[in-house]
Amino acid sequence: MKKNLLIAVWFTVVTTLIFGIFYPLVVTGLARVMFPDRAHGQLIERNGKIVGSRIIGQAFSGPGYFHPRPSNAGTGYDPTASGGSNLAPTNKNLVERVKGDVQKLQAENPGVPVPIDLVTSSGSGLDPEISRAAADFQIPRVAHARDMKAEYLRHLVAKHTKDRDLGFLGEPRVNVLELNLELDALQASR
Repeated sequence: MKKNLLIAVWFTVVTTLIFGIFYPLVVTGLARVMFPDRAHGQLIERNGKIVGSRIIGQAFSGPGYFHPRPSNAGTGYDPTASGGSNLAPTNKNLVERVKGDVQKLQAENPGVPVPIDLVTSSGSGLDPEISRAAADFQIPRVAHARDMKAEYLRHLVAKHTKDRDLGFLGEPRVNVLELNLELDALQASR
C-alpha cells in the first residue's frame, strides 16, 4: 500500500509539472513566436494608444457610429463577465427588451425589417461583429449624422465585410470597431 501511495504521489507531481507548467509554457511560447498578433489579443493601436481588440466587442452608442449587438456581459462588453443572459425566449424581460429595441430601430429606419442581430445578444456577449444586413440597416443613420453619402458608406461597409470562413462556414460579417475607427479617421482627414 505504501508503494502504491508513493507511485500515486509521484505520478501527480510529474503530470502536474508536465501538463500544468511545461506544456502551457511551450504552447504559449510557440504561439507568441508563430502568431504574435493573435497571442496578444489582436489589439488595435492608434497613435500609440490601444483602442480595442478585433475579437472583443465594444459599445458604440452615438448616432454617427455603427452599433454592435446588444451585450449581456456584465454592464455591457465586460470581458471579465462574458456570457449570455440565459433568459428563455419566452421570458417577459427579454421579450419586452427586444420589443423596445425593435420599436426604437424601426423609428430610426421605418419600413425596413430589423436584422435579428441588432436586437439579440450573442452567447458570449462580446461579439465584435454584426451581419452585413445589420450594417446596411444602420447606413442611413450614420450617413445623416456624419453628413456623408450613403453610397460611400455602403462601399466602406463592403470593404470591411469578411466572407464566410473557408467559403462555407458562418455568415459574412462586419467588425464594428474597425469600421468605426476608419470612419473616425476619414472624418479627421476632412
